[in-house]
Amino acid sequence: MPFAVSAGPSRLGFLMEIAAVAAGAALENGLALVLVPPSEARRLPIEHLDINGAIVVEPLENDAEVSQLRQRGIPVVTIGRQLNDKDDIPFVDLRSAETTRLMLAHLGERSSRDIALVIGKQKRNSYQEAEREYEAFAAARGMAPRIVRVDESLGEAGGADACARLLTKHPRIDALCVPVDAFASGAIRTAADLDLRIPRDLMLVTRHDGHRARESTPKLTAINLHLDRIAAAAVELLLERLNGQSHRRFIQAPPPELIVRESSDR
Repeated sequence: MPFAVSAGPSRLGFLMEIAAVAAGAALENGLALVLVPPSEARRLPIEHLDINGAIVVEPLENDAEVSQLRQRGIPVVTIGRQLNDKDDIPFVDLRSAETTRLMLAHLGERSSRDIALVIGKQKRNSYQEAEREYEAFAAARGMAPRIVRVDESLGEAGGADACARLLTKHPRIDALCVPVDAFASGAIRTAADLDLRIPRDLMLVTRHDGHRARESTPKLTAINLHLDRIAAAAVELLLERLNGQSHRRFIQAPPPELIVRESSDR
């Protein structure tokens, strides 16, 4: 994820939760973990890293960094499947479809009638699965699908602008499913600007139960993805590849758990 989404108020929460556990698991096996944080530069200087293996978090379709690592002969494991992957890269399945169903079902149970989906514009598997589940949910409820795609590099401001246009054009929207927490923070700003009360006038849910979700006003309903267990699974997969012990294609993450907070607790 770019700097505008991962850093700032997010405090690299998603990445750091993974890195802390992965570092411990790697050290137990005699390996040191190098953290490559998001950068505002267009490309990361990974060609200068002297490494034996890599864990890539939520890669893009045809991800340039993944391709470069593989060209160097470095084993790669991804957290979140690489979209349209033809190379059978091992991955930890983030269960994005199930996570999206959980968020949408929660909003539906809270009597939302017009729910919109706000996701990233970039081509990531989690966004594709979210779109597919949202479209099925909308069709089942006879609800007009409203999907807004925001460039990740625009961060919180981009989420705020996109939600402002969406809610101005469709004032009957009463809930937003916003998996990217930076965009969800932007949605809170927009609701205040439009004098919409959360959750009475507009309910809001996001995916990552991180700093933004826990510290925003109001606090955001979010998903416990069990990132500690996801990180340990990624290290396990990578060690198998490094040691030539297994050719498992993937490990499935634990079932996601919804954490209900003020933003949707009518």
